Amino acid sequence: MRRILTTAFLLLILGTGWTQSGIQRPRLVVGIVMDQMRWDYLYRYYNRYSETGGFKRMLGQGFSCENTLIPYAPTITACGHSSIYTGTVPAVNGITGNTWWDNEQMKTVYCTDDKTVNTVGSTSVLGKMSPRNLLVTTICDELRLATNFRSKVIGVAIKDRGGILPAGHSANAAYWYDNTNGNWITSSYYMNELPRWVSDFNSRKIVDNYYEKGWSLLYPPGSYVQSTTDDKAYEAKPFGPAFPYDLKKWAGKDYGKISATPMGNSMTFEFAKAALQAEQLGADKITDFLAVSFSSPDYIGHTFGPNSVEAEDGFLRMDRELGDFLNFLDAKVGKGQYTVFLSADHGAAHVPEFMQENHLPGGRVFVGKVIETLNKELAEKYHLTGIIVSDDNYQVHLNHPLLDSAKADKKEITRWIISRLQTEKGIDRVFALDDLNRIPLPERIREMLNNGYHPRRNGDIQFIPKPGYIDAYSNTGTTHGLWNPYDAHIPLLWYGWGIKAGRTYRETHMTDIAPTLAALLHIQMPSGTTGQTIPEIIK
Repeated sequence: MRRILTTAFLLLILGTGWTQSGIQRPRLVVGIVMDQMRWDYLYRYYNRYSETGGFKRMLGQGFSCENTLIPYAPTITACGHSSIYTGTVPAVNGITGNTWWDNEQMKTVYCTDDKTVNTVGSTSVLGKMSPRNLLVTTICDELRLATNFRSKVIGVAIKDRGGILPAGHSANAAYWYDNTNGNWITSSYYMNELPRWVSDFNSRKIVDNYYEKGWSLLYPPGSYVQSTTDDKAYEAKPFGPAFPYDLKKWAGKDYGKISATPMGNSMTFEFAKAALQAEQLGADKITDFLAVSFSSPDYIGHTFGPNSVEAEDGFLRMDRELGDFLNFLDAKVGKGQYTVFLSADHGAAHVPEFMQENHLPGGRVFVGKVIETLNKELAEKYHLTGIIVSDDNYQVHLNHPLLDSAKADKKEITRWIISRLQTEKGIDRVFALDDLNRIPLPERIREMLNNGYHPRRNGDIQFIPKPGYIDAYSNTGTTHGLWNPYDAHIPLLWYGWGIKAGRTYRETHMTDIAPTLAALLHIQMPSGTTGQTIPEIIK
């Protein structure tokens, strides 16, 4: 009997990751978020990915969760990055969009805006940012807590929200790109001056080097058979009509154009490598965390669309650079000494005109223009100017102080707006958010909208475009943001220390990433976690 109990106890110890030397953890965790990557990109371009590239390496040697979904709407950048790292939805973590209307302040609030801090590394205002609007901890915060703040955590992204929100409240640093001058910056929330290595990186002005080289296709033009022809009227043309793109004229002048090219990814990889080496991430037995978001796929996707040659070339280049980055981690941290996950904050809809030319349902709804018209009609009907103050995040926000002071009938006005919006071509559903749990609606959609709703950061009326239709601001490109699979079905790959090889087709969620990392690292889940551990991935 004693022998049986002893054996069982030893198995329990080994099964929970304990040994005589203590808890076993990787030296480094690297979180990679692709800003706008549809799940099908893993296989749409699979035959073109390199055998030594990153995607096939992670798919072949790691674990793939093939049916990973975003469990909330709106499926927007800030929400995605926050939900991956907090293990919960906007209803709990508070990040309900890139921006949202604040009824108390009577203004639009940006997700990482913080006027109490200053830019570090630039004279622009683009560094007045922090994670203070995030209401819960991230997995990075929990790692810091678990090691009594000895773990180092650094966030990196071209977009401020892509670097700040994943790294959490207690990060050692988050860095993002200042498109006014080509520098990587941070804020006084983290530090009062840039480390020497960041200043040295900025002094290289590598953006100008990328501009000098331009953007040519990686392979012969005729080989891009997974894409439309190069020059389409419904694609925006920030660099000219078609490949190759000569970017020299923007050197030293326009540092923003780089973001809509694959070189934005290259720059981000280079900065992440510099951070890892300078900060000695993964150099000792105390686990560190590098949270990297690649913003350029989103800029490319919005500009050219998912079926463009530009999008295909961008992911073929990303595959190569991801493979090089894994080799870099092998050399600097050690093979088998680090854990990587790769996912996305959202997908994207096909360009509506692409759908139409192929006899598929799709179109544009110019909601901003519709709201302008509605406000004029409301002013004529109710003699009040500015009744609708925002249409952020597929919701209509009413001017409550105005309506209260005028003693207006809010229910009547709400009903009028709903009936008017329902006449718009391309709008599928419109309803008062107070009625969300009473109206006929597929349960998955209802649940996603509930999960995206925070009472102090959401509106009064929800509208949902028809599948294939987008809330548009121009006649080119595409966007994302709702419940549909093209927006909500994302990749989730795991690789490295503690990870089995394999795949699962059961439904998993973006919010499962953080609790799975918590189980792998033997640390507490983030404070608002609603996701579940994915046990299949753990070796």
